[in-house]
Amino acid sequence: MSDPALGLLMLTLIVVVIMMGFPTAFTLMGLGIFFGYIAFYDPTHSWADNRVFDLMVERTYGAMTNDVLISIPLFVLMGYVMERGALVDRMFYSIQLAFRRVPASLAVATLIVCTFWGIASGLVGAVVVLMGVIAFNPMLKAGYDVKLASGVITAGGTLGILIPPSVMIIVYAAVAGQSIVKLYAAAMFPGFFLSFLYLIYIVAWAMISPKIAPPLPEAQTKVPVPAWLSKFEDTYRSQTILISLIKGLISPSQARRIDAEGRPVSYWMLLSSFGYALVPFTIVAGTMATIWWYVVIHQQAGIELAVTGVQQLGTPELVTHEATPAELGPGLQFYLWFWGIAAVCALLQVRYYWRFNAERLSVVKLLTASTMPLGVLTVVVLAVILFGICTATESAAVGAFGAFLLALQARTLDWKRTKEAVFLTAKTTAMVCWLFVGSALFSAVFAILGGQALLERWVLSLNMTPVQFMLLSQAIIFVLGWPLEWTEIIIIFVPIFLPMLKHFNIDPILWGTLVFVNLQAAFLSPPVAMSAFYLKGVAPKHVTLNQIFAGMMPYMLIVILCMVIMYLWPGMTLWLPNYLYGG
Repeated sequence: MSDPALGLLMLTLIVVVIMMGFPTAFTLMGLGIFFGYIAFYDPTHSWADNRVFDLMVERTYGAMTNDVLISIPLFVLMGYVMERGALVDRMFYSIQLAFRRVPASLAVATLIVCTFWGIASGLVGAVVVLMGVIAFNPMLKAGYDVKLASGVITAGGTLGILIPPSVMIIVYAAVAGQSIVKLYAAAMFPGFFLSFLYLIYIVAWAMISPKIAPPLPEAQTKVPVPAWLSKFEDTYRSQTILISLIKGLISPSQARRIDAEGRPVSYWMLLSSFGYALVPFTIVAGTMATIWWYVVIHQQAGIELAVTGVQQLGTPELVTHEATPAELGPGLQFYLWFWGIAAVCALLQVRYYWRFNAERLSVVKLLTASTMPLGVLTVVVLAVILFGICTATESAAVGAFGAFLLALQARTLDWKRTKEAVFLTAKTTAMVCWLFVGSALFSAVFAILGGQALLERWVLSLNMTPVQFMLLSQAIIFVLGWPLEWTEIIIIFVPIFLPMLKHFNIDPILWGTLVFVNLQAAFLSPPVAMSAFYLKGVAPKHVTLNQIFAGMMPYMLIVILCMVIMYLWPGMTLWLPNYLYGG
């Protein structure tokens, strides 16, 4: 048998052996050593002098010294601390109240929490199991269709591996030799866009067929408004409670006569309620102000400082840095879009506060208390990466430290749970490390045998266009997602396609982001759909695996639709990394 044929046999065996249930990392190493021993065999030397052992040591050392992988244990620790800290219960309750008037409100709240929690933890199994415990039974008791309830949890739970910070993106960056920050920026919009498509599907299905998601009883949608706040609203009669709070702060004498559980209403209670009432305005105004500062003020100030420094060195001709779109400053189009969006936001804020009553204020308090700390941590972790303030590893350290602070503040993390989080982090990190060692050895032997060159010659002989190659590669990855998990696909099969991207002039950032979206199907496609098995483990006994599979299938079609839109509109993927870092 020729060496290239041995390489193809090696590639076939890895799929068969993994499907038989053997550990992926050690299967990769075992097959790599076995076929590598054959490739390097020299009858004139002792069996112990075979160069495959030297190759294994070199590849192991290369994986251990890969700086990109350092951020994995820290992000994983952040996720496990979040999960063990059990911070999601109040979040689900408050979001469900906020969307109580939306069709299929429980399913919508589940999807939002899955998206939000997936960003914070990045652990698919943890999110699916956690939401299965918290949201699955309430949806079934409310009369929701089993397929709707199971589909939204399994599909929403997978978003954590797509939306940054994601371990899958870090693994791809290490395999492909690409920038983590560029991949994070590229995956940002597609991840939220896929979540938005899921949301449209859920609401549309509930509106077309209301019986799959009956309206909740009034007891479950009633907002717990404090008695003193209702009395305060009646005392200071105004169009909106925001004006009533302003009146109360100016003239608190009437408010102090209101009984608040055995004590008079204090000035601090009025002041804190006023602060909560301003939270929606603060978020919108703060977001717009941050965009204005970064685009208009910060970048231009950075350029002036850089130019000054270069002139002081006296060698401006040596500077070859090409300015990114962000550094060149905003054009007229930015100002038109910015002030147009600002005007729309202002109108929506006026409309919102015109109807702002005690019930809405109570919902804002619940949302702020349950989601704001985690939201701030998530935004900080992503912002410091995307804006170049910290490296991915430093950002992961900030996230892990913040996760401990949140869990301690909520008083849900004891010594036992901390030990569990650290142990699971070490276990996951070790698995990823061994996967990289095994894949590095496997891919090296596969290339030495000529398998990589054989596949490249075969693909190039087909004379495909870039579009055809893109379709073929993504179709193969989609099919591989049925029997394999994302780790095996990225570690084993993605490196086979990477050398061909340059020939077809395909951006590895765009192609990689399409792979990230495509690999959502790896968790949603039978027979290995791990999301289904995670949910089945916590679901009631009467819920069958086939029902869960049926609920997941429509989301696979939505994943395909998202990929089509991404290809037809590549700006959704490439605009942010090109704007921030050039392209």
